[in-house]
Amino acid sequence: MGRDFSFDDCGRAFTCLPAEEPGAAAEALVCNLDSLLGTMTHRLCVGSPPGVWVCSTDMLLTVPSTPGINWDGFQGVRVIAVPGTPAYARNHGVYLTNEQGLVHDIIYKGTEAQIQQCAGPDGTVPLVCGIVFLSSDAAEQLLATHVIPPLDACTYMGLDSGAPPIQLSLFFDIVLCMAGGMTEEDFVKGGGDASVRSARSVLWTALRGFPLSMACIPNASYDYMSASASDHIRSLTLLPGSASHLRFCKTAHSHVDQPFLLEDGSSVINCLLEGAVQLAAGSVIQHCHLQGPLVIGPGCLLSGLNVGSSPALRGCSLHDIVLQGHHVRLRDLSCRVFTLTGRLDDWQSPVEKATYLNVPWAEFFQRTGVREGDLWDAEMPQRSRCLLSARLFPVLHAREVLGLEDVLWLLGLATGASEKLARWRTAWRMSWQELMPCLDTEAELDARQALFFLQGQRKVRRVLLGRQDSSLLPLARSAVHEGYHKALLGTLDEVASTASDAGIAARALACIAEVLGCMAQGEGGLRSGPAANREWASAFGRLESGDIAGGVQELAAERQKWMSRPALLVRAARHYEGAEQILVRQAVMSSCQFITDEPVELPPLGHWVQVVCPARLDLSGGWSDTPPITYEHGGAVVDVAVLVDGCRPIGARVRRIVQPELRLVSLSGTPQSEVVAELVCRELEHLQDYCQPHAPGALLKAAFICTQVVQFPSQTPLWAQLMKNFGGGFEVHTWSQLPHGSGLGTSSILAGAVMASLYRAAGKAASTESLIHAVLHLEQRLTTGGGWQDQVGGLVPGIKIGRSKAQLPLRVEVEQIQVPDGFTETLNNHLLLVYTGKTRLARNLLQDVVRNWYARLPSIVQNADALVSNAEECAQALRQGDLLLLGKCLDCYWQQKKCMAPGCEPLAVGRMMDALRPYVYGQCLAGAGGGGFLYILTKAPRQKEALHQILANTEGLGNFSIHSIEVDTGGFSVEVVGCDTKDGAHPGGDRAV
Repeated sequence: MGRDFSFDDCGRAFTCLPAEEPGAAAEALVCNLDSLLGTMTHRLCVGSPPGVWVCSTDMLLTVPSTPGINWDGFQGVRVIAVPGTPAYARNHGVYLTNEQGLVHDIIYKGTEAQIQQCAGPDGTVPLVCGIVFLSSDAAEQLLATHVIPPLDACTYMGLDSGAPPIQLSLFFDIVLCMAGGMTEEDFVKGGGDASVRSARSVLWTALRGFPLSMACIPNASYDYMSASASDHIRSLTLLPGSASHLRFCKTAHSHVDQPFLLEDGSSVINCLLEGAVQLAAGSVIQHCHLQGPLVIGPGCLLSGLNVGSSPALRGCSLHDIVLQGHHVRLRDLSCRVFTLTGRLDDWQSPVEKATYLNVPWAEFFQRTGVREGDLWDAEMPQRSRCLLSARLFPVLHAREVLGLEDVLWLLGLATGASEKLARWRTAWRMSWQELMPCLDTEAELDARQALFFLQGQRKVRRVLLGRQDSSLLPLARSAVHEGYHKALLGTLDEVASTASDAGIAARALACIAEVLGCMAQGEGGLRSGPAANREWASAFGRLESGDIAGGVQELAAERQKWMSRPALLVRAARHYEGAEQILVRQAVMSSCQFITDEPVELPPLGHWVQVVCPARLDLSGGWSDTPPITYEHGGAVVDVAVLVDGCRPIGARVRRIVQPELRLVSLSGTPQSEVVAELVCRELEHLQDYCQPHAPGALLKAAFICTQVVQFPSQTPLWAQLMKNFGGGFEVHTWSQLPHGSGLGTSSILAGAVMASLYRAAGKAASTESLIHAVLHLEQRLTTGGGWQDQVGGLVPGIKIGRSKAQLPLRVEVEQIQVPDGFTETLNNHLLLVYTGKTRLARNLLQDVVRNWYARLPSIVQNADALVSNAEECAQALRQGDLLLLGKCLDCYWQQKKCMAPGCEPLAVGRMMDALRPYVYGQCLAGAGGGGFLYILTKAPRQKEALHQILANTEGLGNFSIHSIEVDTGGFSVEVVGCDTKDGAHPGGDRAV
């Protein structure tokens, strides 16, 4: 704990700083010890030889990221110094060194002339800052002395053997013996009593042979944590130097209802401030739970006050005072004691020269009626009477409960002073000197922890309800580790059940999943997995029906059954993610209001309605279109519609048939190895697996439901619906000439083609904007959870940028990008597709990305910002016809994809990209990555054959192929092509190879 400290019951080491570490794995208060450990570990210790570092915790230390310590040829012991002013050095220690940097002497509180001897060319002096490094040899030699009397009395072994305790100074008893200017006689004689002189003699013999060098760190700073309240308040309200690794902030780990009432230059640490709490510059509130209205003037330090103290503070004019609440233990009795001092008071100055509450003692006595005899015993010598020994602070009262008002009256501001004085006199009081040994550090740390998690619960509400991009995962980890997970889960349940929209509730459920995952502590299996256990079905049903509050309540009740071991916790987390996806779907389906259709003439029975679509390349911004990112952050994606090897590879056609049934035919593969999957649905129950993506015909079943050609669920049988509305059933054929997992947007574009043809075959027409939102709707019903970029890319012709704002309802707006004349042809000559031979599964990638987004990992939030800004830059490069800038955007985009979904670059793909890099302006895997197609922007035009040869000569690539692509400026079209096309065939001449 270190030496006693007047302004923190946990000592200087555990004094909390007004800082937060947003990159930390777990959220916690930042204390001075954390700061020193960070400085030592990541700055000072870097590059040092083997040995032992010793660091004092009595100071605040700031060191540059590269201290510049030269360890070449080092041996012995090295002290670390920081530059300071001669004025500051008058109350501290400085090193006197020779030209070789070896320490000649250590001067403590020296004269002006002694200090000036130590000054460097810039006028600064090397301050002793409490850090020493001992080489392995020196450390071993020092350690060996612990068994030699009288030094054994510094250890418990010596004390347990009956040796009288001995206290030594690191610097003036151990380090000083190695100073070059010290003689053995002077060193030993300077030891005071005989035991210390004997100890110094042993140390001289053991350590004198080691050279003592000094390293003074430029631009470092050191601030001793003194007994001065002014110094302490200043250190907590002034920003640290630019060399600090900490970021000081006005409110650290605190919830403040009205933050605008905190003036710049004030500091709030680990607090919950409710209502109007006004804090002036130069004041600090720490470890307090207060309720306004309160006004705290300048120069104040308030610490350890609970909510019950607030009434006593109201109406008080507080300035330049230190007001602290302490946990005190008197044998088996625990109690709270409040202390009140002035910012300018000195603890140890004699009463006749000192102040209390910033006024002379005589003035204080006159103002309050307190007498000197109330504070000090008559036998206490006058020179010993000081603030430290004054029995000012009430601890217990025989008849009444004591509170903050029992010290506040000492300010002389309250009415009824005589009654307050009488009550004060009849209380049992203690001095600060008497209180310090009775401070209950364990109770104080417990109280700080409880307050930390209480304000943490408010943070959860603030972040979720305010839609802030702050990560709650570090707080969740801390809550689980410290046993506060139940309170955190309760807060998340409350937010989810009372949220104003499904988006907020979904994020709250995702946070619950994170807490459960943390509780599993890395055991219990993978986080991604199935989430359809029947035990959760009732809660899911409530959420599906729109009863969010009831659903959240049922989820919480079910959760209690799954908390006993890691495997159950992980399964529960998966189901919470499943529940979250239900609410994401509801949020995305707000886009349905942008779907409109109008009646058109019903095509004749048996006539095919055919839609053929290009593939799409995403040039930048992908992932920003993915729910919930797209409506919580906002998205922008640059897409281009492309022909692959001269053809539109994706299509669908629909015709009405006489039979009241749905015939679903899916064709895939090349003409030489075509696969045909056929399915006939005659009952509504045949459609019930439409929301299971891997079920046969799921996409086509969902299309019938989302276009409302079929009402599901319904009391009316399928055949009856079809006969009444259309006079028969439907036959749907779909095809794609692209391999599974191509990354070219196949499934979403195919969904758009199916819906466009189905609308028309059912006597409706839908605009492209409606189709874009209809596919969003369909993919949410299908539970694949995709974004909007694929359908924008394949349904809107040419080159364009799609955008969505950070709001609900989700609306996608598309802008055609106007490129210079001839630039489209230039792109056609410079763009190539390389099939990597690797397939990828986007769904697992998607689960991980959504989980990381909901956790608001700082890297993911920054990457989302970068995706959108890169998309806008890419659009500008296209407008300017700048291939070089476009290539940079593609390369940047690939790095962003890898940040969003780590592991999306297979080893073989990395080799392929390395081989192609000298020949391209930029390259990127299409879609989510992980395999599929790589698109490249070549430096020279028409490089298909040349690059094929390069890849053929590269080892470890597997089965690759290169394809030409060209921008499709025509876009998709809806055609009624008659009834003479052979069943099961693709449209003639429109086949991709």
